Amino acid sequence: MKVNLDVAGRQKMNFLRNFAGMALALVFLAPLAVAQSESTDTKPAERKARIETYQTFYLNYATTQNDLTDVQTALRNLLPNPRIFAVPGQNSISMRATAEEFQIAQKIIADLDRPKKTYRLTFTITDTEGGKRTGKLQIVLIVPTGRKTLFRQGIKVPLVTGFVKKDGGALASESQVEYQDVGLRIEATVEKYADDLYLRSAVEQSSIAGEKSVGSAQDPVIGNLVLDGNSPLALGKPLVLGSFDLPGGTRKQEIEVVAELVK
Repeated sequence: MKVNLDVAGRQKMNFLRNFAGMALALVFLAPLAVAQSESTDTKPAERKARIETYQTFYLNYATTQNDLTDVQTALRNLLPNPRIFAVPGQNSISMRATAEEFQIAQKIIADLDRPKKTYRLTFTITDTEGGKRTGKLQIVLIVPTGRKTLFRQGIKVPLVTGFVKKDGGALASESQVEYQDVGLRIEATVEKYADDLYLRSAVEQSSIAGEKSVGSAQDPVIGNLVLDGNSPLALGKPLVLGSFDLPGGTRKQEIEVVAELVK
């Protein structure tokens, strides 16, 4: 009876030792299995090969080099992988990219290549003396959004800039002459930011104020008045750009502009 109890005890002890060994094995192997599983799950997918083709987009409303450059810059910033080239002579953009990138590029171009609004700017220059109006001049400019429009009216006045000695048997001198525009010059650009309009303008008036001697020649003295600024613009409402006194008396001059939408 005692022998049987000893055998049963030894079997029970062997069972406990085997169970403990299995438990320890599970404890050590479990983290390894989890790590292998995580490694397999987080392994990055193999990169697909790029299949590129070629396509050209023709812009309908880009009227300046800056318009074309703006669209090209937007494409390069939003689509860094394709090769993008602007063709100014054709008003187009050529791309080498994937089919998915072409779809995105087409949407970007459709959003940016839109017709520009055109405005009629009426500049009015009013002269007064002693509080009474003595003269009024109106200039009308048609200005597309984002494009500079220039008006110039006046004469070209010769100015002696130097003398050159010539050897024609006896020493003689020949004057060098350049011509300068004298009169009225107006430069205007309308910019649109969100729902607001802004006018960037420069009004320049020049006139002959006298003469001065340069060597043996008489050069004119040219007086100049410049009004340059950037102002918010409301359609249909007069905007006074400036008002100032003119030299030589009680004369004053005021310059205002009114903007209207053409299309």
